[in-house]
Amino acid sequence: MSMKPLEFDRRYGELDQVISAYAGLAADDTPDRPGQALTAYLRHTWHTRPWALSVAEQQLRTYAQNPPGRLRLRLGEFYPVPDIGLPEAEIQQWLVLLADHIKRSVEEGRVPPPAALPETHWEWHARFPELGQFLGGWFSQDMPDEFGDHDSAVRDYGSTADRTLVARLVGEVRELLALGLEEVDYALAVSELGMEVDPPTPHTPGAWLALVADRIGGFRAEYGHPDAEG
Repeated sequence: MSMKPLEFDRRYGELDQVISAYAGLAADDTPDRPGQALTAYLRHTWHTRPWALSVAEQQLRTYAQNPPGRLRLRLGEFYPVPDIGLPEAEIQQWLVLLADHIKRSVEEGRVPPPAALPETHWEWHARFPELGQFLGGWFSQDMPDEFGDHDSAVRDYGSTADRTLVARLVGEVRELLALGLEEVDYALAVSELGMEVDPPTPHTPGAWLALVADRIGGFRAEYGHPDAEG
């Protein structure tokens, strides 16, 4: 019987966040320094959920000390560590190394400084989650088959998404634009966040994001018919 979500989160939820940060990246951590993936996890978590670091350290260490047997893995009672390019015999030692780096980061105040741009695919999505949902969900390669044009897709999102999510998207877009990046960096951003079609002509990625924020962020409450007398 597979583990229920609440029990899974208690045991492995933050461990899964750490391991997910390694998607597409090498486990290049050494005893002297955390690698790129763990540095991205530490940077984002320190600046958004610092309390989760102690949870990650404990879950990593506990898992390393009590690795699952094949039966319990097959039953879904343990978290299966994805293939990260290390031999199975080295996984436990690597997990302890990650726990040690997180512990040292907390105890010695080793906080990675904020970065203007996320440095990994995981960090892009952790920092701009709703923008990733928007671009990956409404602007995948199937967009031309589902919508007449980009404006139709934007209107569909704005009319179907909860207003809280719309507000969150607008905030994330404006945060990204406030970084004052080069257009090549905005092109990288929309690609990392799941956009698989080009912005509409003649807009650059940055200009199109600004247009999106203005259009879906322009909601105004209606207090009555504009022709009604006061």
